[in-house]
Amino acid sequence: MGLATTRHCDRILVGRFPDMQSLREVLSHHPFVGDLDAQFVEMLISCGTSVRFERNEYLARQGEPANEFYLIEEGEVLLETHAPHGSMLIDTLGPGDALGWSWLVAPHCWHFDARAAEPVNAVALDGRCVRTKCELNHELGYELLKRFSILLAHRVETTRDKVSGLHGVPVG
Repeated sequence: MGLATTRHCDRILVGRFPDMQSLREVLSHHPFVGDLDAQFVEMLISCGTSVRFERNEYLARQGEPANEFYLIEEGEVLLETHAPHGSMLIDTLGPGDALGWSWLVAPHCWHFDARAAEPVNAVALDGRCVRTKCELNHELGYELLKRFSILLAHRVETTRDKVSGLHGVPVG
């Protein structure tokens, strides 16, 4: 199967899905959305596309517009933040993880850098498309809000743990 490439949010997208059935299959088995009601998975299909990032390529840069979120299929992503003497590793994400909650919350800007530690294959879901579908179907919106709230809470906890470890002082 050949790979089709297109531009999306200034990133090269590699179309590994020859048809909607292939994307449906990936979404149905991804731990972040796979247990959603089938009708919700169907709604998300039109918002998704396949992406690939090479080693050290950025999926997201702190402060830049967050127009999408990613469901990681293969590879490892380093979640980093700016620190006084360089970058500080916050978390490492891999297959089955979701990256990005900033697409959901205005002003829709990334709060961390996300860099591929090795080649990464993922599904990119367009934030504007998903927000529109959530406005049209509040049940979908509520299901995704619950999932992203857990993701956001995890990021806060992980960041707090890194910062408290850096300074040797308990936080909270």
